[in-house]
Amino acid sequence: MEVSCKRPWLVADLGAPHRMLSWSISAPGFVTARRVVWREVRNADLPPELDALEWFRKQMRAAGHEQAVGLITSRDISRHHLRQADVEGDAATCLVTAGMSNAERVGRRRHPGPAVGTINLLLRVNRPLSDAAMVEAMSVAVQARTLAVLEAGIETMPDGAAATGTGTDCVVVACPQGRAERDFAGLHTLLGEAAGAAVLDAMRAAVAEWRAEQQAGEIWQIGGEARPQRCG
Repeated sequence: MEVSCKRPWLVADLGAPHRMLSWSISAPGFVTARRVVWREVRNADLPPELDALEWFRKQMRAAGHEQAVGLITSRDISRHHLRQADVEGDAATCLVTAGMSNAERVGRRRHPGPAVGTINLLLRVNRPLSDAAMVEAMSVAVQARTLAVLEAGIETMPDGAAATGTGTDCVVVACPQGRAERDFAGLHTLLGEAAGAAVLDAMRAAVAEWRAEQQAGEIWQIGGEARPQRCG
């Protein structure tokens, strides 16, 4: 996975077309793509009267990303985290951005406040998967994401309930094309172990960085002051 960051775009290039599964607003469901892209946004980009989906599609076309799976985030995309794990040759790579100002708890909902963060996560595995195994790998990625949030003790506001994610998370699972080599990718499998480890490692780092920013008073909000860039 080759990762490039030039605001407002974070690009993960997998080097060849991959099968992907996600609920991305630009390309949901099972699709074939080579790249997954993040678009950093601020208040000025998305006024209330705007058709956000059409705007995003135009943005992707203008940037040459119309064939990619696209994600939108208010998180500073330079604060991305990349982690890998290998278990006896079954390998996984995770790229994630995580902002928790839109924290939510499963089983109930609240209206998001003025600062909207999200978790956007790409999991790439090195084995071609069956459809069922891709869905199972998705479940492992979501479990790992949730565990990292619970471990960090993120609370929803204003009630202080333990958060399990954010209201606008998106997960993308990618695998090489070709005849399926794995029909299962659950917690008892080598691939499931690698996938869970990569996502958990990346998520722990991403959430810890976000928490450190809050403690330092560097709360990121859509429309807030620009941060020093960490990527070109």
